Amino acid sequence: MFFSDRTDAGRQLAGLLDRLKGHDVVVLGLPRGGVPVAAEVADALDAPLDICLVRKLGVPRQPELAMGALGEGGVRVLNERVLRESGVTERDLAEVERREHVELEQRTRRYRGGRPSVPVEGRTVLVVDDGLATGATALAACRVVRAKGAARIVLAVPVAPRGWTARLGGEADETVSVHAPERFFAIGQFYRDFSQTADAEVVACLDRNRAAHDPVVQDSDVRIPTAAGVTLAGRLAVPEGALGIVLFAHGSGSGRHSPRNRAVAAALNRAGLGTLLFDLLTEAEAVDRAHVFDTPLLAGRLTDATEWLAGRPESEGLPLGYFGASTGAAAALWAAGDPASPVTAVVSRGGRPDLAADRLARVRAPTLLVVGGRDTPVLDLNRRAGSLLRCESRLAVVDGATHLFEEPGALEEVAKLATSWFSGHFRGQ
Repeated sequence: MFFSDRTDAGRQLAGLLDRLKGHDVVVLGLPRGGVPVAAEVADALDAPLDICLVRKLGVPRQPELAMGALGEGGVRVLNERVLRESGVTERDLAEVERREHVELEQRTRRYRGGRPSVPVEGRTVLVVDDGLATGATALAACRVVRAKGAARIVLAVPVAPRGWTARLGGEADETVSVHAPERFFAIGQFYRDFSQTADAEVVACLDRNRAAHDPVVQDSDVRIPTAAGVTLAGRLAVPEGALGIVLFAHGSGSGRHSPRNRAVAAALNRAGLGTLLFDLLTEAEAVDRAHVFDTPLLAGRLTDATEWLAGRPESEGLPLGYFGASTGAAAALWAAGDPASPVTAVVSRGGRPDLAADRLARVRAPTLLVVGGRDTPVLDLNRRAGSLLRCESRLAVVDGATHLFEEPGALEEVAKLATSWFSGHFRGQ
């Protein structure tokens, strides 16, 4: 036995990875057993810790033998040799996949608790498990991370069979193991304590790391003057070392207290992005429903707020972005279509881009259109709007979501998409 338990294995593995300390590294543990190992590595490197959700597809009568794996984002890996030798039928495989898809979704909710994943785009990602046997889950994890835009992938495990790197087919840029013994039957043979890791332990590891790495956010109530002479109320939140600041354009008459936009803003803050939530209309103006659809008026207020924010010390040298919801998305796109607009990126949630149709071709900032899959009328409007945009753009459909993204996990997916879009484009500035 090489390790007393997973904590010991993590500490030994961390000793081989010290050279990565100080680099832009994200550590991803494979639940469940890989997370306590990864937690020790993340602590040693002073790096953020997250999970990479993958599920082994076990042979029906030998569940510990992997015939493949599933990963986030629809990644699927099959071991043709195991499938052939075990005699698994297509029906057997489909049933195992169905069951593991359900478990994958449940674990996403259980472990992340509504928080978006740590952004990995353009970063070095250290994928960690408690050991490697067939390599199916590690292969799936590498493909998941690659699809998310990682610049470099390092796969690290405490123990793996001799010649294990050949099983990965080059999916990892680098591989690290503490031990690679010739006689290898199962990962557990190398641990004194290889008892099952509980869900509570996975969550505790993630919570401890998040508490240590969540940025300190300075937030304050602000008053924003406009060209029309009215003053708008807002809330400015800027994390320490922010990548940029996102201004929220609310829709349908809602304001800075919108629970959905506040939830997205909180997720952006945790990811190191500043936010400005403010009322586009005064209380007196909001009584007149015509103002809700007055796109030039709303866009003008957004432009005023952008100019005000650009003059604040908190935003000095930082890129700015717009997050628009419903009719507020039209205001965001209208304002972004101004040739003098300084915005770097735009995200629309359930937006009405048709209300800014005349300005869409002028937008230069990369634009992400996020729409619920069951919000059919708005989805059609966004598809047409996408054809009018001349900038970098993407339409992201959240399966099963309606207009307000009230379904379980829907708003969290919006936050995840927005975080990735803003972080990626802000880093490019």
